[in-house]
Amino acid sequence: MKTLAIVGASGHGKVVAEIAELVGWQEVVFFDDAFPTVLSVGEWKVLGTTEDLVSQVDRYSTAIVAIGDNSVRLKKSRYLCSKSLKLATLLHPGSIISKYANVHSGSVVMAGAVINPFTSIGMASIINTGCSVDHDCMVGEGVHISPGVHVAGGVSIGDLSWLGIGSAVKHCVEIGSSVVVGAGAVVVNNIAPNLLVKGIPAK
Repeated sequence: MKTLAIVGASGHGKVVAEIAELVGWQEVVFFDDAFPTVLSVGEWKVLGTTEDLVSQVDRYSTAIVAIGDNSVRLKKSRYLCSKSLKLATLLHPGSIISKYANVHSGSVVMAGAVINPFTSIGMASIINTGCSVDHDCMVGEGVHISPGVHVAGGVSIGDLSWLGIGSAVKHCVEIGSSVVVGAGAVVVNNIAPNLLVKGIPAK
């Protein structure tokens, strides 16, 4: 049986699990470090902690981390790779992804998202519901592009950055690593690393 292990029994994990089923995973199971306090999430069982998963790599060879916190998600994804687990890439069948785009392992693309040609999405990133990432964008590792975000062409987004719901980014803008863009913000200028920006225009 084709089984996917998901690390992170959360609301986000429920969405990831449904996508996994839609694209053909026959069985979906969860692992969460709150086990045994948490024994299920939605319709799915929680079978143990991250370390329990690692100890059963022969049984659960493919996994994905479904944790909203960017730094935790990326750290755990790298850890699973170091323990010889293969990271899944999940692309919702209702998303539109150019054949010339590249979505790296451990990432999830949700319903209604559009990724246009020659864009690269880094490892363990979330491209959330109904957002768009235009041509020639470079999205780093552990990034979260929230629902309804629109990123114009030629944009660079550094590792661990988070674009809040409904925000927009002007073409050819560079966003540094670990940046937080507030909900509904409009980014029209380059943003240095480690900043929180908000408003129209984002400052």
